[in-house]
Amino acid sequence: METLDKFDIAILNELQHDARLTNTELASRVGLSAAPCWRRVRALEEAGFITGYRAEINRHKIGLDVLAFVRLDAARNSGDVLKTLEEAIRKIPEVVSCHYISGTGTFELQVVSRDLNTFSQFARDVLINLPNVKDLHTSFSLGEVKASSALPLGHLMRTAPGNSSK
Repeated sequence: METLDKFDIAILNELQHDARLTNTELASRVGLSAAPCWRRVRALEEAGFITGYRAEINRHKIGLDVLAFVRLDAARNSGDVLKTLEEAIRKIPEVVSCHYISGTGTFELQVVSRDLNTFSQFARDVLINLPNVKDLHTSFSLGEVKASSALPLGHLMRTAPGNSSK
């Protein structure tokens, strides 16, 4: 499965907004019968378009009120050194997102914590002691304007085979 048609795109759109849909509900929403819909979902999973299903948890309800953006500067940007640092970052549960970035800094991390004191202790005990870390620069979220993991799919609709809206 290299190309997506309008049914595949509709399935992706529906599932990223509600992954708990039954196959029957999903099929009805995308205009397919149940069996072909199920086969398409399995094909999308096998091809790597769908990488998993999970519940979105309200971090405030579970006591993680601080969201910090941490720019981490590596002392050296060589392959082996960065690989070691990446592996260490992947193991830290408080780091919910990490991106290798351009410009100033090496990585941009999103870190959650209970409160500022807990974050401060975490930064001193964990982040600054990661292998090859030269410096940390932290900004804190003062409020979320938008937090969504849903990806825009409109660009796929313009090029999808079988799409009558071309």
